[in-house]
Amino acid sequence: MSTVALFAQLKLRLLAGNLRGDLQRKIGFLFTLVVAAGLAVLGFFLMSLLRLAPPDVAASLVTLAFAALLLGWMIVPLLAFGLDDTLDPAKLALLPLGTRRLAIGMFTASVTGVWPVALLVITLGALVGLASGPGGWLIGLLAVLVQFALCVVASRLITTALSSALRTRRGRDVLAVAALLVVLLAQLPNLLVNRGFGDPAALLHGLAGVLRWTPPGMLAHAITDGGLLALGEVALVALVAVALAVLWIKALSRALVTSDVSTQAASVRRESGLADRFLPDGPLAAVVTKELKYIRREPRYRIGWFSAIVVTVILAFSLTSQGGGGFGTPIGLTALGAGMIALQSVNAFGIDGRSIWMNAVAFGTERGLAADLAGRHLANALIAVPLLTVIAAGSSLYVGHPEAILPAALAGWGVLGVGLGVGSVSSVVLPYTVPDRMNAFTGAAPGQGGQAFASAAGAMVAIAVLVLPFVVPLAFGLTWITVLAPFYGLLLETLGRRLAARVGFRRTPELLAAVSKPT
Repeated sequence: MSTVALFAQLKLRLLAGNLRGDLQRKIGFLFTLVVAAGLAVLGFFLMSLLRLAPPDVAASLVTLAFAALLLGWMIVPLLAFGLDDTLDPAKLALLPLGTRRLAIGMFTASVTGVWPVALLVITLGALVGLASGPGGWLIGLLAVLVQFALCVVASRLITTALSSALRTRRGRDVLAVAALLVVLLAQLPNLLVNRGFGDPAALLHGLAGVLRWTPPGMLAHAITDGGLLALGEVALVALVAVALAVLWIKALSRALVTSDVSTQAASVRRESGLADRFLPDGPLAAVVTKELKYIRREPRYRIGWFSAIVVTVILAFSLTSQGGGGFGTPIGLTALGAGMIALQSVNAFGIDGRSIWMNAVAFGTERGLAADLAGRHLANALIAVPLLTVIAAGSSLYVGHPEAILPAALAGWGVLGVGLGVGSVSSVVLPYTVPDRMNAFTGAAPGQGGQAFASAAGAMVAIAVLVLPFVVPLAFGLTWITVLAPFYGLLLETLGRRLAARVGFRRTPELLAAVSKPT
């Protein structure tokens, strides 16, 4: 059996294995099929509609679409690293295959599946939208295939070259920050248009002009032109794809013989933390120290913190796009940031996984569990309170209302306390397993996705309802109510923590089972 047929059959068997699991896994796989098919049809239809647009607009839009597809192929596999074993060369190192045959097999695995086919169908829509005449259709088909091959090869080159770094904690931290920066940059054109930096048509043609002589731009214009020059552009991009393939094979060969840096021994340092200096020895100080180390070392925690900052920055630009925001804008932004930070606590025990049994032994009583939750909340507040203060100051100065700094900070602290109290209850009522994987963007264990969604959605609704006592007066201009917001948040945090301790101590076996699902 050839390498192509072997890897295609293996990938199809892996996909078919999703239909042999439990009901939740089958539903998830069928949902993925429906979504991919729907996006393929929708994308092909939208691409086809470009035939009705002016030729220059259609060519510019396809150029941007091809560039976005290439960028997506380069970034999304990095986010899926650790979830898809075919992306990691170390998982395939023991196969009795040479580097070239392994590269062919990995390329085959990359193009076999629901999403690659859906993206290829979307790309084929550019033929209907731009091509004209038999020569244009033929050259356009070659351009689409070269675009698809370029996306796959570039994706494999990047994941293979960075595979060793992505297995380390620092590499995953950099990836998490880079992913959020990409999300922020993706909003830049929309923000510029909203702020009146130029009309959309000029911005579209300007971006397309910048991308004209990049590989996606050359392929898009090759479909439009359909002449000998277009054929030369397709051939040139094909040579670029071949060069990237050669580099990928060299990177793969090096990755297969290079030791994994994530398994090398690290130095152990003994240091006194912040909690050791200011808190007496005991369970509270131990939990605070542990949580601060988690926040500092665990990429999945950092995703939440950076997400709060990124979303706040985006909203600050969006809400002030038409002549600046009002006095309440910094208060709303800070409160939103506090809510996003507090949502990290809706599954407080999930990150501990199976080791939660040691915490359960240490709890002993409801008071012990309450002390554990208090330590988690205190560690969270040590980071969140200064961060919310910075958000309040930055947003207030940006919108031109420095007098809103103190009310915004007080409101944010209040929302944080409410969110921590709600998160305590949610952590013991709807706990779920956090997969112990290299990827920082993983959610819940297989079969617990609905539970994780219910936990987060329920927490958001509860927080929104419980903050109404000081949000409603703020809506009527009673700014002085923010003085009471931190005390109100502290009250609800205490009540929520005590309720969670009472419920959670009785449900300790169920809690341990819920956060220990196989992943």
